[in-house]
Amino acid sequence: MRVLVTGTAGFVGFHLARRLLADGHAVLGIDGLTPYYDVALKRARHDLLKAEPGFAECVAMLEDEGALAAACDGFAPEVIVHLAAQAGVRYSLEAPATYVSSNVVGSFNVMELARRHQVRHFLCASTSSAYGANEKMPFAEVDRADYPLTIYAATKKSMELMTHSYAHLWGVPTTAFRFFTVYGPWGRPDMALFKFAEAMLEDRPIDLFNGGDMVRDFTYVDDLVEAIVRLIPQSPRQGEPVGPAGVDSLSPIAPWRLVNIGGGAPVKLLDYVAAIERALGRRARVNRLPMQKGDVPATFADTRLLEALIDYKPSTPVTVGVKAFCDWYQAYRHQLAATAAR
Repeated sequence: MRVLVTGTAGFVGFHLARRLLADGHAVLGIDGLTPYYDVALKRARHDLLKAEPGFAECVAMLEDEGALAAACDGFAPEVIVHLAAQAGVRYSLEAPATYVSSNVVGSFNVMELARRHQVRHFLCASTSSAYGANEKMPFAEVDRADYPLTIYAATKKSMELMTHSYAHLWGVPTTAFRFFTVYGPWGRPDMALFKFAEAMLEDRPIDLFNGGDMVRDFTYVDDLVEAIVRLIPQSPRQGEPVGPAGVDSLSPIAPWRLVNIGGGAPVKLLDYVAAIERALGRRARVNRLPMQKGDVPATFADTRLLEALIDYKPSTPVTVGVKAFCDWYQAYRHQLAATAAR
């Protein structure tokens, strides 16, 4: 297939593009290479992809409708996987306008590409943060999610609603998936695992909010990519729900579905830190801090719909996934140090 992937210099987009290329698909990767975090890391990811046959790079912002259209018209995608976004819950407290620009305006431009090319399947990444203040556990796709706690979550929920409208109006088969705390090699420097490992290797304390009394449904990136790849051929069909009654989020008026991608096995943050300590062979020094604005004490994915659709759910233990990240990260640091010493 010809697959357009947005955000290929980002964490998840890089891993997905690499998997699609390995499976023999042609990939057009669109990324703005924004400086939200180290652009050198983003370029390193794209350099690896550019070395693979079948990959074409387009450096453009999602807000640049003309550049997106020009790249897409020459590629004629059959499937679009929209992963690019302004990420980060905490940064959305500091720079909320960037989230509206990227996640709402930018996502609309990608929706227009899907409409114009009448793709077989349009898949787009949302977030477990969209569940907001929900207290019912586990989080199910059919639960109401009307109380977002941050602009990040609100913009992602807005994207979900906009894609539903396009699925209804133009018949674009669409799956929106909500990710649950993705981690793994080549991860983002603003995420906890990267921050914790970096601080521990530099003998700096790590910050644990809510005193470390947090629970997260951690999802290893390879498991996430496997789920997305399996979902690509599962385009929603209006009137054809799957799974047990009351589980499918399939729209009654559009070929549109919302799917959780998580393991459904929450882990205590302190156990996650312990896994990092074992992987690095170092003890963490800890700053215990109050809960931050916009944060939630727990996330927990209901995976029944995911399993009904693809007979699969993420299952890599955090001990395995954290070690894979730590091994990659230490090698990456050595590589950076060697390059700087030249």
